[in-house]
Amino acid sequence: MKFMIVGKGNADTEAGVLPSQEYIGQMHAYNDSLAKAGVMLAGEGLYPSSHGAQIAYSGGKATVIDGPFTEAKELIAGFWLIQVKSREEAIEWALRLPVPPGEEGVGLHVWQVFDASDVPDDSMPPEAREYEEALRERLGMDDHGA
Repeated sequence: MKFMIVGKGNADTEAGVLPSQEYIGQMHAYNDSLAKAGVMLAGEGLYPSSHGAQIAYSGGKATVIDGPFTEAKELIAGFWLIQVKSREEAIEWALRLPVPPGEEGVGLHVWQVFDASDVPDDSMPPEAREYEEALRERLGMDDHGA
């Protein structure tokens, strides 16, 4: 099972303030532990929303909205993509993340990543399953998306 751990943004991440060297060291240690356990598929920090865009839909049309975005509580600062055996294991890994200094409230989200292999064979038309398998093969991914 794949899970995405999403780190929430705050005023500092939106301002482009880099964490302390101590905290960066703690994050490196955490990432190393994920890699050594063989569960880390990807993990990246994100630029502030001023470097991003949103796509809004209205009346069947898409509109681009350039950042920065004012709702900092809705923004993310980074993510980890992990492959583990259960939701509980994903939460255990998320709980090991070092707590940023001064943080209060929700700081992380843990989301299960939908994978075509999660769908029972009889629930997906054969052509859809073949498409998913061919796409994974083209992308160099195994049967579980890694």
